Amino acid sequence: MAANADFHYDRAKEVKQFDESKIGVKGLVDSGITTIPRFFIHPTETISDLKSSNPFGSHSIPVISLSGDRSSVVDQIRRASAEFGFFQIINHGISTDVLDRAVAAIRAFNEQPTEVKAQYYRRNTETGVAFSTNFDLYHSKAASWRDTLQVRLGPTPPEFDKMPEVCRREVMEWDREMVRLGEAVMEMMCEGLGLDAGRLKELTCLEGRIMASHYYPYCPQPELTVGLSSHTDPGVLTVVLQNQVGGLQVKHDGAWLDLNPIPGALVINVGDMLQIMSNDEYKSVEHRVAGNPCREARVSIAVFFNPGDRDSLFGPLPELISAEKPAVYKSFTFSEFMTRFFTKELDGKSLINFFKQSN
Repeated sequence: MAANADFHYDRAKEVKQFDESKIGVKGLVDSGITTIPRFFIHPTETISDLKSSNPFGSHSIPVISLSGDRSSVVDQIRRASAEFGFFQIINHGISTDVLDRAVAAIRAFNEQPTEVKAQYYRRNTETGVAFSTNFDLYHSKAASWRDTLQVRLGPTPPEFDKMPEVCRREVMEWDREMVRLGEAVMEMMCEGLGLDAGRLKELTCLEGRIMASHYYPYCPQPELTVGLSSHTDPGVLTVVLQNQVGGLQVKHDGAWLDLNPIPGALVINVGDMLQIMSNDEYKSVEHRVAGNPCREARVSIAVFFNPGDRDSLFGPLPELISAEKPAVYKSFTFSEFMTRFFTKELDGKSLINFFKQSN
């Protein structure tokens, strides 16, 4: 479609019209479309390998029970963070009711009439609440088939009544659970590196929290697009709650593995900042979401843990630097790091590579 494409196609104009309509991809589906707009179509090289390489689960992403012996759990988390960059946790202490309420509230937000959601549709996030289709819509080569409600949870949460009424209580309840769980997981990740358990908390890594709730409606041509392009997460740690509609894939040893939903489980993944601070002991890895072929929407709620301190210098932790293992990365402020992230499209590991020490 690219080489002999219609000479008169104005992609920028079509993207702008879609964005200004504020209907999101859910609105496109509701309108009854049977073919997706052209700016959602990805090049063949991006989508040719969308089928997972592990149909029989030969390399499955680790599933870790937090109720086991602590030293064993720490060791499992350390190995999963170093080898896969991803793992699922069960027996984490959050009740099924709370999980179900969070997913139902995000689904309810996205399934409201367009005119109700449209009041939150915006590209700037100054109010702390923003609904949009693809934060990188204007930067990316092709758009992804999902809508996102983003809420800044910390260090300064938005005013309660500025959040959508249909999900505000559930979002705040979920944040309380995430602070507790995030601290527990970070402590075990620190112990796995031989650090003091509270080291990441001391570096304000629990404070800068952002929730990105993704809604992936049915896609009439899932073989032509993706729900979320391949990328790594920029922050320290990400905790994801997903419903039972699959689609998340993780890159491991050059192959894409399906991360199949487990009822009651949460997905944890290492972000670029933690790979940098661990001096490459832990790995942030590329992941993506396939276009949704199911009539039921895929719902996922990701909470990104970032430093609350945006102006101090971050880099490999001094305790993890030695003559045998010198610092792999330069130091930088988190503000500088995120400015770079938001001025480019999602694409693999280009962000982390930018901050590597020059040879």
